[in-house]
Amino acid sequence: MEKVILIHGSGHKAASWNETVSRLDCRGDVLCPELSSLLMGKEASYPNLRAAFGAYCAQAGGPVHLCGLSLGGILALDYSLEHPEAVKTLVLIGTPHKVPKAAFALQNVVFRLLPQSTFASMAFDKKDTFALGNSMKDLDFSGRVKEVRCPALILCGEKDSTNIKSARFLAQNIQGAELQILTNTGHVVNEESPKVLAERLNDFYARHL
Repeated sequence: MEKVILIHGSGHKAASWNETVSRLDCRGDVLCPELSSLLMGKEASYPNLRAAFGAYCAQAGGPVHLCGLSLGGILALDYSLEHPEAVKTLVLIGTPHKVPKAAFALQNVVFRLLPQSTFASMAFDKKDTFALGNSMKDLDFSGRVKEVRCPALILCGEKDSTNIKSARFLAQNIQGAELQILTNTGHVVNEESPKVLAERLNDFYARHL
C-alpha cells in the first residue's frame, strides 16, 4: 500500500496528528515524520530541511500521498513540484504559496519576546526557529503551482486569515484542485478540528488511494 505522509507545521510536532490519524481509514499506512529529527543534527535551514524531507519521502518506497500543514504544506508542495512522478496526491492545509513578509516580520517580533520554554511544544527550539524562518523569507511558489498535476485538496480554516487568500490562489491555479473551507476553525486544523479533517481526508483518499 502506498504511504500517506502527514507533515506538521513549525509550531507543532508530529503528535499534533494523533487524533486525526486515529480516525483515518488508511491509518495503517500513515507516516508522521518529526521534522526536527529529519535534520539529524544539521543546521536548521530550509535547504537542509528540504533535502532531508526529500530523502525521507524517497525511502518511503514508491509514490506517496503528501498532506502538509503550514511549513509541512510548503515542503509537500515543493517536493511535488520537484518530483511529480513520486507524488500521487497532495493535500495542503493552511499553506502559503509564498511567505508573507509582513506577517513573517510580525511573527519574528513576537517570537523574540517569548521565553525559550515556550518553544518546547514547537517543532524547533528558539534558535532553530529563527534560523529556519530567516532561510525561508524569500520563498515564492506563485509562478510554479500550475505545474502540479496530481489530484489536490486545499483546506483552510475560515478563521485562518493569514492563509485563506493563499488557499484560494492555490485552488485556482492547481489544475482540478478542490477547495474546502472549514467553519469555526483557525490555522491548526489538525488540532482544532481533527474529526472534521479526518472526514475530509477519508473522502478524498477514498477517491484517490
